[in-house]
Amino acid sequence: MARPWITGYVDSLSVRPGETLQFMVSAEGVSAAEVQLVRLIHGDEAPGGPGFIEREIAASMNGTVELTTQFTQAGSFVVVPDASGALLPKGSFTVHAFVWPTTPGKARQALVAQFDAVTRAGYALGINEAGCLSFWAGDGQEVHEVAGERPLMARMWYFVAASYDAERGTVELYQEAVANAYNSHLSPILPLDDGTRVAGPLALAPRASGTDLLLGGFHAEAPGVARCVVGLFNGKLDRPGIQAGALGLAELARLRTGATPSPAGTVAYWDTSAGYTEHGIGDRVVDAGPLGLHGQGYNRPVRAMTGWNWRGKDDCFRLAPEQYGGIYFNEDAIIDCRWQPTFRWTVPQDLKSGVYAARLRGEGVEDHITFFVRPTTATAKVAMLMPTASYLAYANERFVLGEVGVVEAITGHGLILHDDDYFLGKHPEFGASTYD
Repeated sequence: MARPWITGYVDSLSVRPGETLQFMVSAEGVSAAEVQLVRLIHGDEAPGGPGFIEREIAASMNGTVELTTQFTQAGSFVVVPDASGALLPKGSFTVHAFVWPTTPGKARQALVAQFDAVTRAGYALGINEAGCLSFWAGDGQEVHEVAGERPLMARMWYFVAASYDAERGTVELYQEAVANAYNSHLSPILPLDDGTRVAGPLALAPRASGTDLLLGGFHAEAPGVARCVVGLFNGKLDRPGIQAGALGLAELARLRTGATPSPAGTVAYWDTSAGYTEHGIGDRVVDAGPLGLHGQGYNRPVRAMTGWNWRGKDDCFRLAPEQYGGIYFNEDAIIDCRWQPTFRWTVPQDLKSGVYAARLRGEGVEDHITFFVRPTTATAKVAMLMPTASYLAYANERFVLGEVGVVEAITGHGLILHDDDYFLGKHPEFGASTYD
């Protein structure tokens, strides 16, 4: 039986009296917990010191709350709302993109996908377990796949495409490197023969999945979760698009040069270099196509990365935005667990500034969700600056788990594992520290 646990976080680390906090809590093996507001006085349990000291405070939050296990979706991807199924054109169509993979062959990864593994419907252009370009599709009953024969190399830019011919019932895959002297791990001076043109039968007609299109993953189901995203991509995507009709080699070769897709057949064309401003970039990925189906980043895929056409001269996206269309995806990215609030609490006007926590106890398990209360107006002669930036930088630090082989040399002693270390080892979805 797994060891029971309780953990959680608050939506704002620092608040003033009169403001409301939301507490997001998740648990396993614990169905309810007693909540008690405490003021934290001393936390160092080293021998010779005063030890851990907390003072219980009367508060409206105190009481019993019911707990559930809340799911955390790790990984960065882009969601493109497609309720009408417009991104699965009727008849023949072509999916294309520039791609710079970092872990081809690690697992199945989706690049452009309107595919649901639960309903076995939709289509996806991606990379299979062997690291080869792949197109798979489902009609609600079966899923068929056509795969390339030469694996993609890590950290190399390629133009890739899949042309589906509905009349013939075939898919043709197109893979060609677009490396220059600066944009990839290897330059054109080294002759590479990793391009591919493979045609194969697709003995079914893709049926719309009824789900949103994703860049960097596809829809599936996890134990206890109605919907999640799997097949998460590691690497960069640049200017993906969907065209009506099965494009031939001549048109694919034209797109490989960076030419804009023909407006007549464009279903969607996400200009990943658009939307850069002096005020920042954001998570919105602009669709320059006729439908304007803009995407929204989840877990913050990194924008303004060097793209397939970067020439090495301009080292800032402000100088040459057209060369910074790369969007970097990572399977373990995490910005917010996005749990549902378990309870809320408004800080009373008479609560003194200080370090506080909601203490949760249940089934012999305890956890503190810490937050800081600052005064409405300054009255003390000394201001205490809490180093929350450092706290977050070191949060979920995993050195002791042995993921970095020099931890014993750094600490000067053998590994000492605490309960928190075991917990983090079992929950990689909660993310890592900036030092990991």
